[in-house]
Amino acid sequence: MTVTATTPSDAIDSLIEALHERGRLRVWSLAITIFGDAVVPRGGRISLANLQEVMTRLRIEPGALRTAMSRLAGDGWVVRDKQGRNSFFSLDAHGRHAFDLATRRIYAGAAPAWSGKWTVAIAPPGVEAPDLASIGFVRVNGSVFLRPDTAEAPDAAAELSGMLVIHGQGVEHPENLRSLWPSDEISSAYDGFVSVYAPLLDVFSGSAKLEQLDAIAARTLMVHDWRRIVLRDPGLPDDLLPENWPGTRAREIAGDLYLRLRDASEAWLDAAGMPAQADPERFQSRWR
Repeated sequence: MTVTATTPSDAIDSLIEALHERGRLRVWSLAITIFGDAVVPRGGRISLANLQEVMTRLRIEPGALRTAMSRLAGDGWVVRDKQGRNSFFSLDAHGRHAFDLATRRIYAGAAPAWSGKWTVAIAPPGVEAPDLASIGFVRVNGSVFLRPDTAEAPDAAAELSGMLVIHGQGVEHPENLRSLWPSDEISSAYDGFVSVYAPLLDVFSGSAKLEQLDAIAARTLMVHDWRRIVLRDPGLPDDLLPENWPGTRAREIAGDLYLRLRDASEAWLDAAGMPAQADPERFQSRWR
């Protein structure tokens, strides 16, 4: 998709149109994006009315949002409470832990550094191997998994419980490892992200008038598209990435656009009565 727009409002409308053209929209996934990106830094709690305001700008009906939030509550991601006639949603412990793991990968400023260490995990015979992709492992064959270990890699002790785990260091030909990861699929996704969002850097320049609701809507759409890619990417260190890896440029664009949208979108959150950020320095360092 190519977005051709000269004003922020037109650009957001084009992004929203593309969102709805993808097929059946997973409203619960968009809600997860808003929680992880905007709500968690401000205490993890948001009113249904505020959430609906953003969703309405994204052309999502109230009934669809209520269904999505019921699903998230049923799956243990959020809890609902009421104050008078107002409903509020907060992350529960399961949801907050999942966000903490994802946040480090979504907002990292660069590919992780690698010391040359790696982990191999082998599932016992007759035991169904778990899905370890979310913590950076690639399946070498049916029961064998491999991960280059980095400082940013999430702790895998719980997921690897009961498996044979081998730690090593040094790879004589690291280029041979690249073929194990689904780099073509991820590379194409990064190329698509660049083609959509690179033209919008000028549209959302500092001189452009940007409404606060438009800013939080655009930020949500961009982070949603970025999150859908980066959480499928195993997060290889630079030493194992192919030359001219498009993820590098995509990450630069995501960080630059986020910075251009940040002040106006944060002003909307302030106006919505959201609490001040508990750790503003950590928030300001996103993608830096």
